[in-house]
Amino acid sequence: MPEAQPRIAFLGLGLMGSRQVRRLLGAGYDVTVWNRTRAKAEPLAADGATVADTAAAAVADADIVITMLENGPVVSDLLTGQGVTEAMRPGSILIDMSSIKPAEAREHARVLAERGVSHLDAPVSGGTVGAEQGTLAIMAGGREEDYVQVVPVLEAMGKPTLVGPSGAGQYAKLANQVIVGVTIAAVAEALLLAERGGADPARVREALRGGFAESRVLDLHGSRMVEKAFETKGRSVTHLKDMDNALAAAADTGFEAPLTAQVADMFRDLLAVEGDLDHSALYKVLDRRSPPRG
Repeated sequence: MPEAQPRIAFLGLGLMGSRQVRRLLGAGYDVTVWNRTRAKAEPLAADGATVADTAAAAVADADIVITMLENGPVVSDLLTGQGVTEAMRPGSILIDMSSIKPAEAREHARVLAERGVSHLDAPVSGGTVGAEQGTLAIMAGGREEDYVQVVPVLEAMGKPTLVGPSGAGQYAKLANQVIVGVTIAAVAEALLLAERGGADPARVREALRGGFAESRVLDLHGSRMVEKAFETKGRSVTHLKDMDNALAAAADTGFEAPLTAQVADMFRDLLAVEGDLDHSALYKVLDRRSPPRG
């Protein structure tokens, strides 16, 4: 007889989590969902999910628990303050897909191991589009034997890669966020430079496509800059959190990250003046800092 698919509990149903749950349901998994605001969980019932009243109830019968939460302290509170660790069965696996500090991920792994529960930190990149299409880049840290067990589940949501031991997934995500953040700032600066010199920024962007400057950021975020379309698709407050986590991780290893620090300052400026716009709105920060002559 074919092996039964694992039962999954998914905790955290924001812009990303709700889309990831639909990918899992579409792949035929039995998914129980929980969210602090129940109204965000209830629409998933129509797609086949079971809605739990509490996080502890959601994980009680799960083979695999997936968390997708705002930050490390929220994850810690869920695991200890809301009884998730105690409610999980020994032998089950928790996959934390939140973006948190590497040290926090290692501590979560330690706490869960005392209960006999395995832990993978598996943050993602690809945004809501990747979550909806099942094309997320998934960066996993933890034991290989645990990773192998959950690969099919992760593949329902994207492309997983085991990058190292516990905490390594978070380091990979921080590397991703540094590259994305610095590149967004670079694209914004380049397009503004061209525009101030009299070039059409939309045509400049097209001219750069296919050359060494080509990137997903130039394609997607560059388009938003050209169109001045900064409605929130990737939250700047979340990106700043990741940049600050990268700076903290750099400090822990004695490594200087000057570009990360500069772009983090730009995100702080954006949030203070413009609010939580899309992270491509770093363009507005640079535009404001250097007003046109005359």
